[in-house]
Amino acid sequence: MSPESNSTYRLGYRSDVEGLRAVAILLVVAAHAKVTWLAGGFVGVDVFFVLSGYLITGLLVREIQSTRDMRFAVFYARRLRRLLPALLLMLGTCGVLGSLLITPEAQIGQAAAARSAAAWLSNFHFAFAKLAYFSPGAKSNLFLHTWSLGVEEQFYLVWPLFLVFVLGAWEGAKRLRHLRWLKWAMAAIFALSLVVCVFWTHHAPRLGFYMMPSRAWQFALGALVFLFFGSPATTAARGDQTAKSAVRTALYRVAGVLGLALIVASALLLNGNMPYPGLWALLPAVGTAAVLAAGAASPRAGIGKLLSLRPMQAVGHVSYSWYLWHWPVLLLGASLVNEANPWIRLALVTLSFILATASYRFVETPIRCSARIIARPRLAVSSSLVLMAVAVILAVQWNGAAMNQLTQPAQLKYLQAANDAPVIYHMGCDDWYHSAEVHVCGFGDRNAGHTAVAMGDSVALQWFPAILEAFNKPGWRLLVLTKSSCPMVDVPLYYERIHRIYANCAKWRRSALKVVAGLKPDVIILGSTFTYDFTRKQWIGGTTRVLQAISSAAEHIYILRSTPLLPFNGPACLAPRSWLYMALSPKSACVAPAASARSDVVYRALQMAADNFMNVSVVDMNDAVCPDGECRAERNGMVVFRDERHLSATFARSLATALEVHLQAVTSNAIGANLPWVNGDTS
Repeated sequence: MSPESNSTYRLGYRSDVEGLRAVAILLVVAAHAKVTWLAGGFVGVDVFFVLSGYLITGLLVREIQSTRDMRFAVFYARRLRRLLPALLLMLGTCGVLGSLLITPEAQIGQAAAARSAAAWLSNFHFAFAKLAYFSPGAKSNLFLHTWSLGVEEQFYLVWPLFLVFVLGAWEGAKRLRHLRWLKWAMAAIFALSLVVCVFWTHHAPRLGFYMMPSRAWQFALGALVFLFFGSPATTAARGDQTAKSAVRTALYRVAGVLGLALIVASALLLNGNMPYPGLWALLPAVGTAAVLAAGAASPRAGIGKLLSLRPMQAVGHVSYSWYLWHWPVLLLGASLVNEANPWIRLALVTLSFILATASYRFVETPIRCSARIIARPRLAVSSSLVLMAVAVILAVQWNGAAMNQLTQPAQLKYLQAANDAPVIYHMGCDDWYHSAEVHVCGFGDRNAGHTAVAMGDSVALQWFPAILEAFNKPGWRLLVLTKSSCPMVDVPLYYERIHRIYANCAKWRRSALKVVAGLKPDVIILGSTFTYDFTRKQWIGGTTRVLQAISSAAEHIYILRSTPLLPFNGPACLAPRSWLYMALSPKSACVAPAASARSDVVYRALQMAADNFMNVSVVDMNDAVCPDGECRAERNGMVVFRDERHLSATFARSLATALEVHLQAVTSNAIGANLPWVNGDTS
């Protein structure tokens, strides 16, 4: 991610390029540190990809022009010398800290990702990892950010081979003067890869995000900038013309300003609720290309002056190291302190910058400036491969140690709590995002005279054990219709976890509502978590449309208010960990306030929607879950939450009586009467 400092064929130091690196890393860190108005800061990675295409293509072309040959061993030795030491330092340090601060169950996934990262294959790891709804997502992985390094390394592996093939360097580069062939080849890669990127973004979103073929167009775009604006011939020609043309100079300056504006605008306007990369990625990529083209004409003029400021240069120097360290520091810090506090996040970001600076000063710079490594490139490459193999072996051993820890009695209670989900998830009642088919699971006498229906997402159906207990009465049958992460709100939903619009949710919800209306049940209990990114108007309108579809078919409908969220994983917080965790973690780490402004807004919206119907009531069980406004991960020896947002099935079952009381109370208040299952009438 930075130019070679001692290469015979380097492009020369470009202060604007170093400043552009600073912009990219600042955007990435801001997004990961949850700066809300820079949620699209992930576009910094796109900036890095275009920069790599520009710089690496320039280095390779100039080397081939100078030597009429391509020394592969030297090229790979340079790349490994630049990137591998800092990566291995981060992996080793974070692996040790992870084994001390993270629960054994979570360490298994971390170790697998570390193994892939050490082999430059973490983009494959995250692209093809099996999605499981109740398992931790990739965002909790210490090494998630290394996916982009995998893409970079795979680019470094194939790019020299491609240039040699196109330029004919194997034949003494006799056709090197025909750089136009390379331009056409890069244009073809740009076009084909962009098509793949757009297609995968909408049909195989994880491949579109993580895999090199869908990102190759960004590297090709950087290469095209060099070939048109940065090659020796074009630079000399352009220099003669720009000296005579103030207009052209002004145009380059305007292009640089607009390019940087486009990058920043992308970070401001994009967010995780949009399909990405797709065509949206053109915004930061084209912006980067414009800044590079302007800088090739005059690095310190126009926007180059801003990018060349000393603070920007300082950040640019450590951009690679900071990229490596900021993400695991944020996650490890979140395991110890309340990272919801913005000042704490700022402190963690500062700590990561200090670590990055130390890594750059004492590890990267001495190794990068060592001429002995390039003097024996084959030995350097072989030694690097050995070090990578050792890192992979250590990651495998870490995985084994974590699995052994899980068998200890002290861990089993919390491991069981983490897997304490309602039985419906083992019965195939929930097909998650995989299909729109409605699966109705039934409990009780098929010939019962009364029917109750429970429907909603996993936060609503966390109450299934309590609902089943409440309706475990003669003459009643309980039916369950559920789809995880699918709200009972008739509004289109972009589901970030699958990186696309959750179309199967909308189809399933329409079908499920028709099924329920046809059943004409006595009671319907439905609900959703409050975390869906809907506006207040969407919550009211979308809930009203759902109720309109089923209100005339049911005696009474109950909407369950979403339970509070924990800022931590309940069983993970409770599980015993190392002496270091005990020393650093505060005693109140497994307690959190129940209050949430967002939850209150959604609760009032649900009440407003319910007020439009005589037979609809909103039920608030939060006082039973979090008495006195305080949520505890464990109460009276019982684990309350099985993760950050779902109650354990055991705890939910313990609230069956309380749920009955709440249902009876809201029904009595709403229609002045009790339903038959409450007053004992089972006729």
